[in-house]
Amino acid sequence: MTIRVVVVDDQALVRGGFAMVLDHQPDVEVVGEAGNGLEAVDVARAHRPDVVLMDIRMPELDGLEATARIVEELGDAVRVLILTTFEPDEYVYRALRAGASGFVLKDIPPEQLVVAVRTVAQGGALLAPSVTRRLIGRFAAQRTVDHALAAQLRQLTERERDVVAAVAQGLSNAEIAQQLFIGPATVKSHVSSVLTKLGLRDRAQVVVFAYEAGLVEAGSGPT
Repeated sequence: MTIRVVVVDDQALVRGGFAMVLDHQPDVEVVGEAGNGLEAVDVARAHRPDVVLMDIRMPELDGLEATARIVEELGDAVRVLILTTFEPDEYVYRALRAGASGFVLKDIPPEQLVVAVRTVAQGGALLAPSVTRRLIGRFAAQRTVDHALAAQLRQLTERERDVVAAVAQGLSNAEIAQQLFIGPATVKSHVSSVLTKLGLRDRAQVVVFAYEAGLVEAGSGPT
């Protein structure tokens, strides 16, 4: 199956570079480009891609608001992968909250960019554990516990809460299975159940939920 991608960046040279790398892959097709957030929403609406590579800081409409609009309109039909030049900051955190499935730095090696696109296209989340936990921990710590989210924890079984906490700590399914003494397939089943019960898109939103609901705190668990 061909992965259909839209590349969004206000710098034409950067945008063209990403598009060229992706178009050289036999299973990837760049179906559109955009230079700002307003164009990104229009192009996503017209082409309905599998993945949108989204810059954050752009004129007219930034990538944060563009991500929120695309996710609201197209739902699970499209995944947003955030592009950022600098160390992840609050804008990336807010993009994850808005429904982005992960982020990559713009200096990512070409082969890793392709892996990133394939990962989110398959429904995965692209979150480097140490960076993500530092990012989310930093900004979630500035917020009080969201009691409405905390109340949703009651929908989960004790084992599902254990799995959510482990996901928030950056553990893979295999690592969670080892930690909780259950099989990887069981972990996958628990994650799927959590997503359904909480109405979340993917592991990225599970991580944000875990911090904001107070299930885990910044600095807890392995790096």
